[in-house]
Amino acid sequence: MATDTEALPDGVGKKQNEKLVITASSLGTVFEWYDFYLYGLLASVISAKFFSGVNETTGFILALMAFAAGFAVRPFGALVFGRVGDIVGRKKTFLVTMAIMGLSTFAVGLLPSYDQIGIAAPIILMALRLLQGLAIGGEYGGAAVYIAEHAPNGKRGFYTGFIQTTAMLGLILASMFVVGLRTSLDADDFLSWGWRLPFLFSIVLLLVALWIRLQLNESPVFQRMKAHGATSKAPLREAFGKWKNLKIVLIALFGAVAGQAVIGFSGHLYPLFFLEKIAKVDGATANFLVATALTITIPLYVFWGWLSDKIGRKPIMMTACVIAVFAYFPLYSALVSAANPAMAAAIERAPVSIVAHGSECSFQFDPIGGNTFDTTSCDIAKSYLAKSGINYENIDAPIGSIASIRIGDRSIIAPDPALVSGDTKNSAVAAFEVDVQRALVAAGYPTDADPDQIDRFRVIVILCMLGTLGTMVYGPLAALLVELFPARIRYSSLSLPYHIGNGWIGGFMPTVAFAMVAATGSIYQGLWYAIVIAGITAVVGILFLPETYKRDIEA
Repeated sequence: MATDTEALPDGVGKKQNEKLVITASSLGTVFEWYDFYLYGLLASVISAKFFSGVNETTGFILALMAFAAGFAVRPFGALVFGRVGDIVGRKKTFLVTMAIMGLSTFAVGLLPSYDQIGIAAPIILMALRLLQGLAIGGEYGGAAVYIAEHAPNGKRGFYTGFIQTTAMLGLILASMFVVGLRTSLDADDFLSWGWRLPFLFSIVLLLVALWIRLQLNESPVFQRMKAHGATSKAPLREAFGKWKNLKIVLIALFGAVAGQAVIGFSGHLYPLFFLEKIAKVDGATANFLVATALTITIPLYVFWGWLSDKIGRKPIMMTACVIAVFAYFPLYSALVSAANPAMAAAIERAPVSIVAHGSECSFQFDPIGGNTFDTTSCDIAKSYLAKSGINYENIDAPIGSIASIRIGDRSIIAPDPALVSGDTKNSAVAAFEVDVQRALVAAGYPTDADPDQIDRFRVIVILCMLGTLGTMVYGPLAALLVELFPARIRYSSLSLPYHIGNGWIGGFMPTVAFAMVAATGSIYQGLWYAIVIAGITAVVGILFLPETYKRDIEA
């Protein structure tokens, strides 16, 4: 492709001010990620407001599933908007995605709760999350390509490092808003109406972001392609219908993006769920701790992007994947000790176990809310421990045995539903739960983390360590993806693997991990999801991912 601008019409292919490009692209994307992350930050509240027709554990998992639904459709948004971006242009595409995102988020703030309109509430909520996911599917590719196509050779990692900060800046902005409301409003007001304010405020951010994006011109690389008639007329067929390019798409997915996704979520969003639901830290404190760690680690996105311009993208990203495989269990164990030392001590001093035959134990998840988990003694025991967030292990017993909960040296036998029914069973279950709760308290298990016992410094240090791994895989990623694919199909080619990785593999991590914890009883069980995928990425990436940092992206 010709790269000279003198033979082209005035203004075509000429670069804009680089600071304007980075600032405008990044700020616009910050606001979109603010919208997207609000839901995750308020998952517990949304569970109570829109999924109150099911038991507590199922309600929270359903709320996480609705959060994940926005990720599930991101690859489809990548296909739709990636094609538009390769044919029509980068700028127009991310204006459309921004408008869809902002309006969908604003609508969540107006949506009536389950108590007001019944089943229609979660259905509408899910539809809005799907629209948000489609919009995000077109956003990242546009912003990453736009900045990279403005960056000079040798600085693409540094320039795109700024766009990599946007997801975390959006999360910080959302976290600050939520923390501010939680601390300034009493709990009842926040649960009643205060949680809606961050969603409603998104309309203001939408208007600001649209104004910022309208100041930009089209990417110079795209302008030159269009002026020479070199744009693709069928970018999806060209990107995914030819093995030469599809092979690179698959390597990018499994050798880079999949690991980046789970490491990113394990370092930034899963710790929030873990602190609240597992370590029992109150929501305001958990949000503050996570936001503080994110603020500290944000400059590292740019640092790793800059370093990848010097030594390559691949060494940095693969190092993070290998470290994650070995570091997650000790880091999350240390996180529990720092955030809730009483719980950590109780787990060590008086471990909890369920003694039952496996055939009598159900998977503790019911998506339609019809299972009360009280038809077997094992289900009664597991249901209580699951909703209480208690770490336990399973001990097999002879078939037909009545399940019991062991707390240290004490054993509490669960009610046998075969012997009681109706109100008698309900009373027996309630009495059993009271006995278990008393035994847990006596063994030192706290109902909530004591704010005075939380070692905030240690928690933030651990969160920063987890976050640093996330910055190592994410900082160089945009430059790597842009450099992997030819300009004429770049938007489509990089968007799909990015959003399959972050939408499906990473986006479902909180849901799958929490379900694994509920099903097995181990509060660390969900970490296997991230560890296995990070390990796969390390192997595929080391063996097959090409180094790209010296490539010419005009081709």
